[in-house]
Amino acid sequence: MEPVSNKLDDRIRIGFVRAYDIRIEQDFRFPDDRLDQLLERRKQPLTEDEDGFRKACRDMMRIGSYKPTGRGKPASEYLLRSATEDNFPRINTAADINNYISLAWLAPISLWDTDRVPADSWTFRPGRPDEEFVFNPSGQTISLQDLVTGFAVRDNAETPLVTPVKDCQLTKTGTETRNIAAAVYFPAGWTGWPALEDILAEFTELLGKVSDRTESGIF
Repeated sequence: MEPVSNKLDDRIRIGFVRAYDIRIEQDFRFPDDRLDQLLERRKQPLTEDEDGFRKACRDMMRIGSYKPTGRGKPASEYLLRSATEDNFPRINTAADINNYISLAWLAPISLWDTDRVPADSWTFRPGRPDEEFVFNPSGQTISLQDLVTGFAVRDNAETPLVTPVKDCQLTKTGTETRNIAAAVYFPAGWTGWPALEDILAEFTELLGKVSDRTESGIF
């Protein structure tokens, strides 16, 4: 795994996952009816622990001028809403596993195709006022000012790719994707449900069913 630098470790822990030679078009079914059971469970109100963690995920993003509300809230909250409205997305094996993990554990997660922007290492820091990226096919951009952002680093140049809110269109997974990375954003100092180690364990378990090799670490 390439080196990962977390310059926000006083606020956020980064669970980093890599999967290689992924079979993105595989006809994949979640074991033990996990997804179906989860979608039924998410139609019910969150437990006290779950809602506390949801709020902690918002709070970890309150850096500088950034406010994690409205369109700026964590992507995991959009998935929660889609599940309650029977509109949970199904995209491809990698994205489906990513979205399941995010919904199950209520943590924002970024997923990207690592072959689209080569990197010697990865770094996570607040975005600067002049930084942005395109996040959808129509060319809309998101300002990264004070937003938690993951960058691909190559020859000392940083390319912004992912955030807990939206990810860069350039590196989204598709039919040609073979190698992926994911970043789980987790509040530093959180000691209740869930544990970041448990999230990574289930994430790598499921990716291992469609990938020849997986690895993970916490930064």
